Amino acid sequence: MRILKPSEVVFAEDQIENDFNKLNNKEDIKKGILRAIEDIKQNAFCGIPIPKRLFPKEYVQKYQINNLWKYDLPDGWRLIYSLKTPSKIQILAIILEWFDHKEYERRFHYH
Repeated sequence: MRILKPSEVVFAEDQIENDFNKLNNKEDIKKGILRAIEDIKQNAFCGIPIPKRLFPKEYVQKYQINNLWKYDLPDGWRLIYSLKTPSKIQILAIILEWFDHKEYERRFHYH
């Protein structure tokens, strides 16, 4: 039996949330992000963990992260999030950004 770890989902910055809110509700990317948020709320660990050696320095410096997760969105897009535990009973999933596959490869230095 798999144990689910529910979480609260927030955006790392107001600008990221504003960019999300500006997306057209009919666009596949917004639908994909909404589905990702619901999945992450149900189980904070539903994404794919990213090895520490691949963490972009800007994430570590800006957000002081010690874990990073990738959630695959439609059409090769990726949503990147990190988990924090403000208390022993709470998990907070923080959305850092989302981007297409090409930008994902650039950010994580795959090319």
